[in-house]
Amino acid sequence: MSSSPAPTPRSFDDLLAEGAAVPTEGWDFSWFEGRASEERPSWGYARALGGRLAGAGAVLDVQTGGGEVLAGALGAAVSAPRLVVATEGWAPNVAKATALLHPRGAVVVASPQDAPFPFAEAAFDLVSSRHPVRPEWAEIARVLRPGGTYFAQHVGPASVFELVELFVGEQPREVREARHPDHELADAEAAGLVVEELRAERLRMEFHDIGAVVHFLRKVVWMVPGFTVEAYRPQLRRLHERIESEGPFVAHSSRHLFVARRPEGKPEGKMAGKA
Repeated sequence: MSSSPAPTPRSFDDLLAEGAAVPTEGWDFSWFEGRASEERPSWGYARALGGRLAGAGAVLDVQTGGGEVLAGALGAAVSAPRLVVATEGWAPNVAKATALLHPRGAVVVASPQDAPFPFAEAAFDLVSSRHPVRPEWAEIARVLRPGGTYFAQHVGPASVFELVELFVGEQPREVREARHPDHELADAEAAGLVVEELRAERLRMEFHDIGAVVHFLRKVVWMVPGFTVEAYRPQLRRLHERIESEGPFVAHSSRHLFVARRPEGKPEGKMAGKA
């Protein structure tokens, strides 16, 4: 029995073109199947969120992306909250999230990521977010009801910096330590929240071809700000040759689970001034 011929390796230019052509809307990473991989945190964020949704009455999901994670959590929940609202600031994602979440009874609100939330104080008993660009602690505390919970998975410090620093060079300490969970804990407490759980993990990632790198940097735009294939072609060429000769490029993502509560009674800290 004859074996099938080995597939013809794709050229550097073909891989660049492929990575540059893939749509970047939403947080669906299925395109990377077989081309890049990432370990998942042990706490299982989407599954855990589904469990919390079942016990909530009014829910706000912040920076929902294309709504994929929230939709999955709603689908896994034993019962749906009576009110589910999601915010998103990027227009293509707003359209995608609306199409995905409206059939599940969720309302999508277009709101810039750094703008105050367009909701009244104490409107929600659960605020969630997966990979917010920057958590707006005073606003999170303001819209939570007393006793309400913030449940989120954040990107941690120096995430995927093995890859980032290939393109932009070694970063200073203050950049590498941005998003540190200790800093976020202090900021959350300053906003009047009580942090109940904070767990951090670093997780292995592998990039099997340069097309996957291109798509990743186009999709996760804050990794290498202003990234284009044309601007970074020499770095892409060197990394392509490295992958071809040594195998998958290995990096490590940084994630932390953040659970905080707005205390009962009179709010404290910055929250007190946000009536």
